[in-house]
Amino acid sequence: MKAELSNMYETLGISREVWEFGEAIARELAPRFESIGKTAEYNQLKVIRAMQANRVSEACLYASSGYGYNDLGRDTLEKVYASAFGAEDALVRPQIACGTHALAVALSGNLRPGDELLSPAGKPYDTLEEVIGIRPSRGSLAEYGVTYRQVDLLEGGAFDYEGIRRAISPRTRMVTIQRSKGYQTRPTFSVTQIGELIRFIKSIRPDLICMVDNCYGEFVEVQEPSEVGADLMVGSLIKNPGGGLAPIGGYIVGKEEYVENAAARLTSPGLGKEVGATLGVNQSFYQGFFLAPTVTASALKGAVFAANIYERLGFPVIPNGSEPRHDIIQAVTLGSPEAVIAFCRGIQAAAPVDSYVAPEPWAMPGYDSDVIMAAGAFVQGSSIELSADGPIKPPYAVYFQGGLTWEHAKFGILMSLQKLLEQGLAALPR
Repeated sequence: MKAELSNMYETLGISREVWEFGEAIARELAPRFESIGKTAEYNQLKVIRAMQANRVSEACLYASSGYGYNDLGRDTLEKVYASAFGAEDALVRPQIACGTHALAVALSGNLRPGDELLSPAGKPYDTLEEVIGIRPSRGSLAEYGVTYRQVDLLEGGAFDYEGIRRAISPRTRMVTIQRSKGYQTRPTFSVTQIGELIRFIKSIRPDLICMVDNCYGEFVEVQEPSEVGADLMVGSLIKNPGGGLAPIGGYIVGKEEYVENAAARLTSPGLGKEVGATLGVNQSFYQGFFLAPTVTASALKGAVFAANIYERLGFPVIPNGSEPRHDIIQAVTLGSPEAVIAFCRGIQAAAPVDSYVAPEPWAMPGYDSDVIMAAGAFVQGSSIELSADGPIKPPYAVYFQGGLTWEHAKFGILMSLQKLLEQGLAALPR
C-alpha cells in the first residue's frame, strides 16, 4: 500500500522526497493525534447530549419562509447551542452573514452612546477595526458615541493586568476578548487564560459585559469561554461549529439579556428572536454542528502537522510543533511576499474546487493592506475547509487553517511545501 500511496501523491504533484519527509513527521505525531481524538470524542458526546436533551426531531430539519414565526428547528437549534456551550440563551441565524457581522451585532446590541468598549488583548482583528471606528467607517460604533480603549499585551503575549485595572473607567461597559491571534503572531489564548482574565475583570467591576470572539476555537478544548464566565461568546458557522456543512451563518451565545439585546439589533426592536426564516438550512446547521467536533479535530491535526513541517525547515511558527493548541490556526512566518504567495498557491492547488486558480493579493474590504486568500472550498470563504491567507506586509506571515479531513489537510501542507521548494524558497533538511 505504501508504494500505491506514494504513487498517488506523485500523480497529484507531490515529489517522493516531500511525501517521505511528511510521512516521517506524521508517524512521530501519532500520540499527539490520539490525544486530539480523545478531545473530539468528548465534544462529540457533549453535542449529542445537547441534541437529545432538547428533543431534536425530524420536524426540526424542515424549512420556514416569510417571517419565520414558530420555526421549531430554529428555536430548538438555539437551545442546542446554549446547552452545548453552557449558556443561558443563543442566537443562531443564517441572517448573520459572517463572524464580523456576529461581533458587530453583539457589540451594537449591548453598547449605548457614551459607553466605552475595552480590549484587554491589544489590537482586535482587522475587520473589527471599522466596526469599532478605530479606522473611520460608515455606521461604526464611534459614530454612535461609543468610545474605545485597548491595553496591549505584555512581551510574550501575557495580559497586562495592572494596565487593564487602570484602563477600566466608569464609562467602561463592555470588554471584548479575541481568543485567536488574527493577523498577529501572538499566542492564542486558552479557555483557562480567558477564564482567569474574566474573573479578574469581574473582581473590579462585576457589571461589565465580557464578550469573547471565539472564532476558530470551538471544540478545540473540552470547555468553551462561555463555561468559564464569558457573558457573550460569538462565532461563525463557516468556521468550526458549522462542520463544513453550514452554508452561511453565525452564532451568539451567553446570558439571556445580552443575547436578546443582540437579537433586537439583528432584526428589529420588538421583534427580536421571533422572526427570521431558515429557508431550508436547518438540516445543514444541525448536521454540521453534529460533525463539528470531529471536523475540528481533523483541522487541528493539520495545524500540528504544518507546525512540525515548517519548524523543521527553520521557519518561525506559532504555535510551535509541541505547544498545546487553543485554536485551529497555524501561523508560519515565511519572510517574503513571494513565499507567502507560493504557500497560498500550494493550498489552492490542493483544493477540490478551483484547484487550477492561482490566487493573487488584492485590496480586500476591511483590511489595511493587500491580502492573499487561498480557499477552493465548497462554501465560499469557509475557513474550516482547507484554506490559507495572510496580509502582504512584514513579517510576511501566512495563516493556515482548516481541512474537513486530516488527509486533505495533510495533502494541502505537502503541496504548499512543494510549491516553496520548486521556487527555491525553502529546502528540505539533509
